[in-house]
Amino acid sequence: MKFRRFASARHASMMLAASALFTASFTPGSAQSLSQSSAAADADSATPAPPIAVHSLDLSAIDKTADPCTDFYQYACGNWVKNNPIPGDQTRWARSFSLLGERNRYLLWQELDSAAKDPKTPLEKKFGDYYAACMNTGLVETKGLSSLDPAFVKIAALADPKKLAALMGSLMAIGSPAPLFQFGVGQDDKDSSKQIAQTSQGGLSLPDRDYYLKEDDHFKTIREQYLAHVTKMFTLAGDSPEKAAAEAASVLRIETALAKGSMSRVDLRVAENRYHIYTVQKLEELSPGFDWPAYWSAIQIGHFDTLNVATPDFFKTVNQLIETEPADAWKAYFRWHTLHAAASNLPKAFYDENFSFFGKTLNGQEEPTPRWKQCTAMTDQALGEAVGQDWVKQYFPPQAKASMDKLVLALEKSLGDDIKTLPWMSDETKKAAEEKLSMIRNKIGYPDKWRDYSALVVERNDLQGNLEREAVFSRNYRLAKLGKPVDEKEWGMTPPTVNAYYSSSMNDINFPAGILQPPFFDFSIDPAVNFGGIGVVIGHEMTHGFDDQGSKYDGHGNMREWQTANDRKAFTERTDCEVKEYDGFEASPAHDGMAAQNLKGKLTLGENTADNGGLRIAYMALLDTLAAEHKTIADKIDGYTEAQRYFLSFGQIWCQNQTDQSARQSALTDPHSPGRWRTNGSVQNFDEFGKAFGCKKGQPMYPEQSCRVW
Repeated sequence: MKFRRFASARHASMMLAASALFTASFTPGSAQSLSQSSAAADADSATPAPPIAVHSLDLSAIDKTADPCTDFYQYACGNWVKNNPIPGDQTRWARSFSLLGERNRYLLWQELDSAAKDPKTPLEKKFGDYYAACMNTGLVETKGLSSLDPAFVKIAALADPKKLAALMGSLMAIGSPAPLFQFGVGQDDKDSSKQIAQTSQGGLSLPDRDYYLKEDDHFKTIREQYLAHVTKMFTLAGDSPEKAAAEAASVLRIETALAKGSMSRVDLRVAENRYHIYTVQKLEELSPGFDWPAYWSAIQIGHFDTLNVATPDFFKTVNQLIETEPADAWKAYFRWHTLHAAASNLPKAFYDENFSFFGKTLNGQEEPTPRWKQCTAMTDQALGEAVGQDWVKQYFPPQAKASMDKLVLALEKSLGDDIKTLPWMSDETKKAAEEKLSMIRNKIGYPDKWRDYSALVVERNDLQGNLEREAVFSRNYRLAKLGKPVDEKEWGMTPPTVNAYYSSSMNDINFPAGILQPPFFDFSIDPAVNFGGIGVVIGHEMTHGFDDQGSKYDGHGNMREWQTANDRKAFTERTDCEVKEYDGFEASPAHDGMAAQNLKGKLTLGENTADNGGLRIAYMALLDTLAAEHKTIADKIDGYTEAQRYFLSFGQIWCQNQTDQSARQSALTDPHSPGRWRTNGSVQNFDEFGKAFGCKKGQPMYPEQSCRVW
């Protein structure tokens, strides 16, 4: 589905309010990997080949011609990067996330393929039928656009922009996209025990507002290509070239206006910027052109008097557009989004055109991902806790969970020790930080209670219908949370997922079974390698509770200041050091008339802080573990000390190759830094690395001055 990284997947309200920030990997370019043309379907009829095994530490990946004190990433990953070009169906290829993701996907495919052919239980029949419907590309070709007719009929009936609310609600009621903005239910930032209605900006097709607003030649060219793509999609849908061109111009005009009214990703990272409690009446006064009661009635949400309007200025823009854009322009906009959202499951001509722009042009992907991979990912996304029940039984044994429990305890102790010794923090703030740490909940492997999918209807020969029914099922599930107690045991990722996250409002860390495999975690290997892998992941997620965003929330998950004014000032000085440092890192060099693209230090600040903190506290936990086992950091295995193996294990988590198009897009949209800088940026801020590799003070990886927060 995407190149997964351990993430700061925040609380539900932020996931809604900052949807543009946290759906970067679900942009059309990466969502595109969930489909392919039916012409390629024959290639998927053969049994997929088992994936390459991935080991916890790969000594052959090391480039010994490189100096680890000058460029540790090159030293740890150089040979792997050289010998592992990006496969044609990928935009980023990583030693850890990609290879493990391929393994997990293959194992999941085996389960789905078996269930599709010979289900043993009603649950297996449900997810087997879902998978089988996805694989039936011949039927997709036969049905053409007929599956979209219900949505197209509703859109065509729009005669007055003042009726947009009713249109959006009716589209959502049948599981079709209503993309103008985000609406849902999530925890209240200032009272995490409450689940409240929330709404935020949305409505764009390109990866970020910058793609609409930047005036350099690169982005102008992309907009021209986008306009041509939208025009082509409308002509494929049966419109004349003249009408299609006019419709495409309307789409771009509306989306550009929405982009101008949208908050930037960097501004969305500030918790206070996205928390605005409005009464229903005040929201109606903010955007009187949108009939909110009609919308809420259509989506069948319960009664509420107040809600969080995360981005108020955006809704002023929506209101202005309702006043100025004619009905035909809105019909083009909604018709486009209906086509675009369904392109993965439309006939070959639509797929090919969609892939050409969002796959090749925007991301540099050379060929579609095989259909079996796409359908496996789609089924996991729709029925993840159904499929995951059998998966964890086979691939996450009890001893693995027990080993993880011990590692988490070791990291908790290490972070507690770190807090006690911080030179910039007062005793008052340390006490509050220790209290928050003690309240973090740990979720490991899979949910205690599996989700019930009995209300979801799946038909073996109705792919688009399954997608729409699943959209309604998920929407109802989310909206039903309004006013209900918070389920502290709920998960935001499926068990086979190669990722992890921290939630500010839940104040919990979440590690799906999918990431608790080599190269991240192997309970049979030496502790240095495990602590450099999964140990840093654990430390990373814990540190998110204390980064520039997480530190705005207390142990109960409520947004409030628990640092003293002086400590917050000292904290900000240290995070500013990281911002400046990562601003100087280059994501893509200048070439072909395009300027170099550097990282955005403020966009990646939370992840960078977590990387740096995770590396430090996992190392401290390793020292404690070795001492308990009567070993030392200087002990050697395969010619490397335990300290060196720790850093090599960490560095090799981030070995990767990436297309230039994807790298440039990520620099603008992804809160994570690329692998080279997650490695070098972290080790150069940690003196123990320089000591481990015998570096001289002043060398690039062992500088005289470095940044440290935690």
